[in-house]
Amino acid sequence: MGYYKHHKAMVESDKIGDGTRIWAFAHVLPGARIGADCNICDHTFIENDVVIGDRSTVKCGVQLWDGVTVESDVFIGPNATFTNDLMPRSRQRPEKYLRTLLKKGASVGANATILPVTIGENAMVGAGAVVTHDVPANAIVVGNPAKIVGYSGAQLVPPAVPVEGGSTATSVTGVTLHRLPLVEDLRGFLSFGEARNQVPFEIKRYFMVFHVSSEEIRGEHAHRTLHQFLICVHGRCHVVADDGENRQEFVLDSPTIGVHLPPMIWGAQYRYSKDAVLLALASDVYDPADYIRDYTEFLELRKKNS
Repeated sequence: MGYYKHHKAMVESDKIGDGTRIWAFAHVLPGARIGADCNICDHTFIENDVVIGDRSTVKCGVQLWDGVTVESDVFIGPNATFTNDLMPRSRQRPEKYLRTLLKKGASVGANATILPVTIGENAMVGAGAVVTHDVPANAIVVGNPAKIVGYSGAQLVPPAVPVEGGSTATSVTGVTLHRLPLVEDLRGFLSFGEARNQVPFEIKRYFMVFHVSSEEIRGEHAHRTLHQFLICVHGRCHVVADDGENRQEFVLDSPTIGVHLPPMIWGAQYRYSKDAVLLALASDVYDPADYIRDYTEFLELRKKNS
């Protein structure tokens, strides 16, 4: 079948997949590898140590320097800039250049600037954003420096939550939202929860997260066997839960609201208020082997277990 090359394109590589289209004034160096059904638009430059997966699009005016890896189904908008040289000055060359990875399904908006980082699966980089740190899977980032403003496909739960002392199922498998009992009198307010009652497991550990800069994100992992129950006892934060198919976002802004994250649910917390204190109740002691920190691995395990 082969690939299409515009007569004004310069393609020196012989590693071009079937169905790929390379348009006018594009220049592809000999070492580059481009997958099938890609669209390489006008005035692009692709250096030797560059890999592009299947069905990816590189729009006009993009230069992909040595050390850029683009997985399948990625979109790179017009004039997006990649900055892989460690010391980009005349006649100065680093011993080893830094690498940039765009994972499957990621999108980069027009005129964005990408430092040597990893852009996670299905993440979205807004137009003109300057990305200086790794972007988690499914995250939406904008601004300079880029900050997370949301998660792709995450439905934000409306303010209504269960009646006092009750719980309700969510669209994410096994994740439940809880309203804890509240006692009010002249001395102040009191809220409580009991193991295997309001908290649906035996509690063996707790930890608290506080003094988090508002642009930072916590979590970004799943657990193999651990249950967690999250309560923002002061201030406000957002919790995203993901079962690999459904994704939902919860606002924890009261010590009477909790969310239960069972095993094999990908969780992240972000949008912390300056005064936020997040209390996490856990079903077991800390075990680093229980963590799944790679989203692709998480998806593979979910598929295998199902």
